[in-house]
Amino acid sequence: MFNKILIANRGEIAIRIIRACRELGIKTVAIYSTADKNALHTYIADEAVCIGPPQSKNSYLNTRAILSACEITGADAIHPGFGFLSENSAFVRLCDKCGIKWIGPGAEAMDAMGDKANAKKTVIRAGVPVVPGSDGIVTSLEEARAVCMEIGYPVMIKASAGGGGRGIRLVNSEEELEAQIAAAKQEARTSFTNDDIYIEKFIVNPRHVEIQLLADNYGNTIHLGERDCSCQRRNQKVLEESPSPIMTPELRKKMGEAAVRAAKACGYRNAGTVEFLVDKDRNFYFMEMNARIQVEHPVTELITGIDLIKSQIKIAEGEKLELRQEDVSFDGHVIECRINAEDPKNDFRPCPGKIESLHMPGGFNVRIDTAVFQGYEIPPYYDSMIAKVIVKGKDRTEAIQKMKVALSEFLLDGIITNVDFQLKLLRDEEFESGDFDIGFLNRKQFV
Repeated sequence: MFNKILIANRGEIAIRIIRACRELGIKTVAIYSTADKNALHTYIADEAVCIGPPQSKNSYLNTRAILSACEITGADAIHPGFGFLSENSAFVRLCDKCGIKWIGPGAEAMDAMGDKANAKKTVIRAGVPVVPGSDGIVTSLEEARAVCMEIGYPVMIKASAGGGGRGIRLVNSEEELEAQIAAAKQEARTSFTNDDIYIEKFIVNPRHVEIQLLADNYGNTIHLGERDCSCQRRNQKVLEESPSPIMTPELRKKMGEAAVRAAKACGYRNAGTVEFLVDKDRNFYFMEMNARIQVEHPVTELITGIDLIKSQIKIAEGEKLELRQEDVSFDGHVIECRINAEDPKNDFRPCPGKIESLHMPGGFNVRIDTAVFQGYEIPPYYDSMIAKVIVKGKDRTEAIQKMKVALSEFLLDGIITNVDFQLKLLRDEEFESGDFDIGFLNRKQFV
C-alpha cells in the first residue's frame, strides 16, 4: 500500500484523486502554482507544496519542482490525472529513476501509443481496423500528394504527437493541401514542440466512440464498455454519454475485443482508453489510445459501478484485477456535460474571474465533479472547464430529462459559462433522437 501520493495536477481531477486516496487511507500531497494558492485541492490534501509561478511550464510542467516536492514530503507515488505531464514518457522514466511509482502505464507503452503514427502500426499488427492513410509520418509535400491521390479526398492532416483536437486539418482538394499541412504543422509545433504529421482518409459523418480499459501487471486486460463522445465543437468534447445511441451488444463486443488487443499489443497496464471512429454502417476504425485517465471517466464509473481512480491506484500497487470480463455489467444511461467558464456568444472566449455566488445541482443519481466554490477566483492561465455534471437515468430519455433539470439548477454569478449552451444542446431534436455525428455541433447555432 502506498503511504503518500502526490497529485501532479489541479482542479476537479485533483479533488477526485484526493478523495479516492482518502477512502483508501492514503495520505496526499497537492502541488500548486502561485495562481492556485487558494484552490480547493490545496486545502483538502494532507500537505500542499508551491512549485512555481502561474505559467504551466514553470509549475505544473516543472518536473524538477514536482520531484522535489515528492522528496521533501516523502511521497512514494505520483498520480498525474489528465493533461499536463500525464502522457510524458520522459517524466515517467525520471520517476522510475527516483524510485517514485507512477500511477499509470509504463513509459514504453506510452511511447508506443503516444505517437499516433507508431500507434497505428502497432494496432495494425494486432488486427485492429484502422482508417486508410499514410504508413507513418509524412515528411514531404510530394509524399503527401501521393498518399492523398491513393486514398482520395477528403483527407485529415493530423499531428503525430497530437491530442485535444490540436494539429488537425481537413483537406477537401489538392489545392488546399500545402496550406493545410503548413497550418497543422505550425499548430503542432506550438502545442507539442513536434510538427510531425500523418494523413488519414476523412470518414464522412462518423461517430466518436471510445472504449475504457483496465489492465493489471499480470496480463489481465478488460474493457468497461463505451462512451459516445460525438458531441464536439471544433474537435473539443462537450458532452459524453453511455451507452452510445448506436451501440448493439455485438458491436460492443467487437469494439471491446479490438481495444483489448490494442492494449495487449503494446504491453499496456493501468487505465486507458481506445478511441474509434464509427461510420454509418457501424464499421469502426482505430483513432488513438489515451494513456491516462480521461476527463469523462465518471460516465463509465456510474454505468458500471467501478471506481476507476481506485482501480488505477490498486493496479499501480501491484494488485491483480478483481474483475473478469464477464463480471462487467452496465446499468441505465449516463450523460456528462462539461461546464466551462467561457462565453458561447463571443466565440466561446474563456471568462476567468471571481465567482460571486454559486449553487450546484443535486438529487438522485446526480454527480458534480468540481473544484470551484463561492468566492473562488478562476485564474486565466489554465483550461476553462470548471465542473462536470454527470447524471444517470434508467434510459436515455430519463437521463436527458434529469440533465436538463440539473443544469437548470446550476446557478452561478460573476462569470459567464456554457450552461445555457448545454441546455440548448439537450433540447435539440437531432440530439434527442440520437441520430447525430461528430460534425453535428459545428453545423448548429445554439448561441
